[in-house]
Amino acid sequence: MRIVDLSMTLSKETPTYPGDPKVEIKHWASIEKDGYYMNALSFGEHSGTHVDAPAHFLQNGNAVDELSLDLFIGEGVVLDLHKGDELPQRLEKKIVLLLTAGGEITPELAEKLVGLGVKAVGTDGESIGDERVHKVFLSHEIPIYENLRNLKKLVGKRFTFIGFPLKIAGGSGSPVRAVAVLED
Repeated sequence: MRIVDLSMTLSKETPTYPGDPKVEIKHWASIEKDGYYMNALSFGEHSGTHVDAPAHFLQNGNAVDELSLDLFIGEGVVLDLHKGDELPQRLEKKIVLLLTAGGEITPELAEKLVGLGVKAVGTDGESIGDERVHKVFLSHEIPIYENLRNLKKLVGKRFTFIGFPLKIAGGSGSPVRAVAVLED
């Protein structure tokens, strides 16, 4: 078994979407002074590698803590869109990760993916697309992962994707530690 880390590191240098809160990590306690080490964290729900819940764009959409945990784990597949990969006809219940070189997808592609029965989607970009793209997926309770890393390592490979969110009450999304577990 081999695990590929798909997550950005959260630090003060982590880029954020324009207008979103910056990531702040403040030293809180030290072993020398307090007998333990700890930092205080401050950041938006959509910082770094994260997942969007329906509540992010839908007035009465489910929050991240209301979604079934099985949506955040499953068989994954990477589609290299900037190389022109075509959509496979069998994507039902798969977590589809889109290698876009930072680009966004169209509402038409989002509709096709929904029609093929995807379980969740993700992208290496800062955003999967505009508000329409988000609403296409989120109105079907299809979680959206953004800011994924290392997707090139997974092209053509069989793997299980895992990207559990924090259990944030009423959360519109959550940072995740996304990984791919490669099959031998």
